[in-house]
Amino acid sequence: MQEILKVATNKSNTLVDVSEQVRDIVRRSNVSTGLVNVYVQGATAGIMIQENWDDSVQNDVVTLFRKLIPAGVWEHDAQDNNGDSHLKAGIVGPGETIPIVEGKLGLSTWQNIFLCEFDGPREERSIVVTIINAEK
Repeated sequence: MQEILKVATNKSNTLVDVSEQVRDIVRRSNVSTGLVNVYVQGATAGIMIQENWDDSVQNDVVTLFRKLIPAGVWEHDAQDNNGDSHLKAGIVGPGETIPIVEGKLGLSTWQNIFLCEFDGPREERSIVVTIINAEK
């Protein structure tokens, strides 16, 4: 099973929780044991599993990347002024694979799935959610 989520972002650098949308797809799949892969299409975004108890961790991730990879100093900036976005996305990576355990995401209490936007705002980011059934 495969579905594409469409997600809008409202900031240049932000983390957007997509856990509920992925949970919904897993529920509808009726897969009890398997894997779900969450993959963002685009070279300036990533997927990260992180805590969502409050906004502090997401804010810290954005702050860390701004300090480690500042904007405006990269060779690629001469092309379209988003060299930092490509580097951040490359470090985070485009996807995560999560086990499906007893029909639910195999995340811990504090883990959620985030779209990491590094080149927003964007009207639409496409996230491919692929479910693999391990029971067959």
